[in-house]
Amino acid sequence: MAHPPETRQRLRQAYVYDRLSLEAAADRVGVPLGTARRWKTQAEGEGDDWERARSAASLSSAGAGAVAQIVLQDFLTLHQSVTSEVMDLPKESALAKAEAMSRLADAFTKTMNATAKAAPDLHRFAVASELLQELAAFVSQRYPQHAPALAEVLEPFALETAQRYG
Repeated sequence: MAHPPETRQRLRQAYVYDRLSLEAAADRVGVPLGTARRWKTQAEGEGDDWERARSAASLSSAGAGAVAQIVLQDFLTLHQSVTSEVMDLPKESALAKAEAMSRLADAFTKTMNATAKAAPDLHRFAVASELLQELAAFVSQRYPQHAPALAEVLEPFALETAQRYG
């Protein structure tokens, strides 16, 4: 089924400017996800990189605080994904998992520091997050056998904290 060019433009707008996932943008404009992926790939081949446009749109249309929140939200999503992957590795030792969590905690701290500088109004969230990261590092160093259990609890609690303070 052929779609009018306006549909492709509406998809791009939903993805780039409304920051919807490609799946949600496809659903909004009424095209299959496969079609949306194909259009996005075709556009990139023609020099229209939707990912770069999305980043540029975020930076130009938002102030530093909003950009910091976007970066933070994207990082928290990635953080949650990596944490789940680390905990699901069946053959890794508890110590290897604790080391991976410690590295992730370091990345989290650095991201939070950068976010706090870009958006001072997120300071309360930064303090709460830093405390959670310090707890994760403490448990990883002193009680590595408890790191998987802490990660299981800390991950959803960190998201709740982000909603409350972020």
